Amino acid sequence: MIRQRSALGLLLGPFVALLAVVFLAPTLYAIYLSFFARSHTGLGFGNGQTAFVGLRNYGVVLTDPSFLQGVGVTLLYSAVFIPLVIVGALSLALLFDSGVVRLRQISQTILFVPHAVPGIIATVLWLYLYTPGISPVIDLMKGLDVEVNFLGLEMVVPSLVNIALWSGLGYTTVIFFAALRAVPQEVLEAAAIDGAGPVRSAVTIKVPLIRGTIVTVLIFTVIGALQLFTEPMLLSKVTPLIGPRFTPNMYIYDAAFARNNHSLASAASVLLLIVCCLLSFAVTRGASRGGRA
Repeated sequence: MIRQRSALGLLLGPFVALLAVVFLAPTLYAIYLSFFARSHTGLGFGNGQTAFVGLRNYGVVLTDPSFLQGVGVTLLYSAVFIPLVIVGALSLALLFDSGVVRLRQISQTILFVPHAVPGIIATVLWLYLYTPGISPVIDLMKGLDVEVNFLGLEMVVPSLVNIALWSGLGYTTVIFFAALRAVPQEVLEAAAIDGAGPVRSAVTIKVPLIRGTIVTVLIFTVIGALQLFTEPMLLSKVTPLIGPRFTPNMYIYDAAFARNNHSLASAASVLLLIVCCLLSFAVTRGASRGGRA
């Protein structure tokens, strides 16, 4: 028993230490900062004084129209991106697993390559394709009498979704495909004997058996979508429609480094963390209820 506890502590020790340093300590410090604010007296010169303000920073964030607008943009982005990447990746994984697709390994490699490209570089590549005057795609579309402003009001969010989908679809497909390969062949053979075709086997057998993987991927996808930052930050350099507070993460960055208000940034960070936790819990709870049903 003592040896088991020692082995458990030895294995979990580095993880717990890293978790405490990288996640718990910054989170607790952000929560602490969110209850304070710096005030200046007189003409505003000097370093000012730090004072306890309670929940005032949270009230400021929640009543700031730019923050609320950023939340709306992020929710719209998430509502479009999450179903597309989950359903698209699952469909591709089922196709690969069925054996219908020829040159499966080459196809998977081609799909996965965009994920190997860093997010900043991927955004710069698509920024080049979105910019009129230098984009070969826009020039080709003009030759076909089709005009699309990828950085216009109606296309900003779809353009962001396209970048994220290009980067994440192949990676998610590989995860789902790996889970599908672990499905027992005996179960599939029994379903085939009972008369189940490829589509029925995929929907009624394969998908339910990898429910855990789907839920895990969904949780991480939701968290990643809510933390949208890199793509709009770079696109903001070429379009006025994306301001410095376009998303909650950009709001936090602007508050901390442009306005030098770390307390306000901490409050916004804590609120974003709470939303991520609540949505993750909702996804897990909904999946568990669906599994029991």
